[in-house]
Amino acid sequence: MRLTRFLTILALGSVFALAFAGCTKSNNKDSASPSSSSAPPASEQSSASPSADEAAAKLEKLGLDSNFKFKETRKITVEIYDRGNTGGSKPEDNVYTKYIKDGMLRDHNVEVTFVPVPRWTEGEVLNNLLAAGQAPDISVTYSYPTIQTYANMGGITDLAPFVDEYKDLLPNLWGYLTDSNINWDRDPSTGKLWALEARLNVLNRINTFVREDWLKKLDLQAPTSLQEFESMLKAFKDNASTLLGKDADKIIPFSTSFDVGWRTDHLTTSFVPDNITDKDIYVNGFDDRKLLYPNYKEGIRTLNKWYNEGLVWKDFPLYPAGDKTEDNLMKTGFVGAFIHNWDYPYRDGEDGITANLHKLVGPDANYIAVEPFPNDAGVYRKFLSAPVDRKLFFPSTNKEPLASMFYLDWISKLENRVYLQFGEEGKTHEKMPDGSFKTIAATDEYIMNSPANIDYTITSNGLDTGDPDLTAKSLANGYAGVDARLIEIANKITTNDGRVGKNAKAGEIKSEEGQGEALSKKRDAFLDQAVVASVDKFDAAYDAGMKDYLSSGGQAIIDERKAAWEKLYGSETMLK
Repeated sequence: MRLTRFLTILALGSVFALAFAGCTKSNNKDSASPSSSSAPPASEQSSASPSADEAAAKLEKLGLDSNFKFKETRKITVEIYDRGNTGGSKPEDNVYTKYIKDGMLRDHNVEVTFVPVPRWTEGEVLNNLLAAGQAPDISVTYSYPTIQTYANMGGITDLAPFVDEYKDLLPNLWGYLTDSNINWDRDPSTGKLWALEARLNVLNRINTFVREDWLKKLDLQAPTSLQEFESMLKAFKDNASTLLGKDADKIIPFSTSFDVGWRTDHLTTSFVPDNITDKDIYVNGFDDRKLLYPNYKEGIRTLNKWYNEGLVWKDFPLYPAGDKTEDNLMKTGFVGAFIHNWDYPYRDGEDGITANLHKLVGPDANYIAVEPFPNDAGVYRKFLSAPVDRKLFFPSTNKEPLASMFYLDWISKLENRVYLQFGEEGKTHEKMPDGSFKTIAATDEYIMNSPANIDYTITSNGLDTGDPDLTAKSLANGYAGVDARLIEIANKITTNDGRVGKNAKAGEIKSEEGQGEALSKKRDAFLDQAVVASVDKFDAAYDAGMKDYLSSGGQAIIDERKAAWEKLYGSETMLK
């Protein structure tokens, strides 16, 4: 890249800045306003292009040549999830890490080292690394309170000056995440920016699955109401011999896990009134399992009833995250229905649930997504995420913030994202006549440890080819050995009647500091206890658990969030 191209990018950056400014809401309550100690947002910076001398001087000062490549090699560390996949590759050393390392060294003269962190205990491990000052230069988490806790202790780098000052050097990052995701967490009072929000390309979240072959065998229609779903579960139990023969005693009409909040989402949220306000969602929404939404308890009561009627897997609370016992029960054909991630039974190719069902039961043994839980308005409401995902942050021990920003920019570049999502043609995918990608189940070094390699595309979650039509087609044929019909149904249902999350932009909630993991554990424990309690003791178990949850910090968060909302929006209950 010549210096003239650098100037062109700077000029384009000014155009983008004006565009962002034009899209900013006129209501000041909805706009980030950094303090004078931070650089102003890019949307407020001057649109004047620098001279060639100024541009060259800037590059020289940063130690870069005209191709944005460091003249001296820089070194950074990057967090990568270790999912402990049987038959998977070493997450820190494989084909995909080599692609990234070679690319970063070639394009920016940055040497990358990946640091594996166990996926299922990432919150605890990351806390320990931060406390010890050993967290990777680029760290990733789903828990913003974890970041806020260490930010208040001086352990996190304020990204505001870097995203603002280096915007012209980061066209891929800004072009992909846009002002919305980059500044999503910018504090409206201080202007501090502790994390960038990755882009959630697909809002698909949860689905309810049932064994399609069992429905056919018992001459049942796919359930469309709570009563029909319950009747179906009872039919599974009552006809266990017909469905499983000599293994009738192993039947599990409905399965869930210790994480009841996540794994019964469609059931529990169907009890939430359809007219819930944005204010209620914000005030009570710090728990992403919707625990504090109105009437949630009645969803758990229903699960308790089913459990006591022998319709729910009796051992569900015993197995921790990452344990494969439940998956194995599904693979061997004992589970009739469950709620999980929107595409869960279709993942993992030959090692997945569908492939094993086909091998052990037969080619017609499939899970199909259904919609059985309308709310009080008769709507199959899905509470969907805002288009944000993992939080990307730099610990204060990061000595190479610009090199780290270049990493985020590089990983956001379309050609790099596409390669990481789909892998090597002929190895992990084939190109279809319509230009879409069709997944091939990899059995060698090209195996991906996470769906579409999301652990490496950390600024992006969900397929994105750069073309919405090709992305949709690639999604449908992206599951080796699975009938595309099942994917299309699941993809349609999971966002049907969806309500997308909004950004209240209320800034830091101090009472959330250090509470995320502790409250989540309390929630999981008391929900499990409430589900397995006898029917006559359900209220006592649930109410005691909720009381402890609230007194352990939950109520303080509710109160502070309520005050923050009312300070910003007064008596308004809905966001524009």
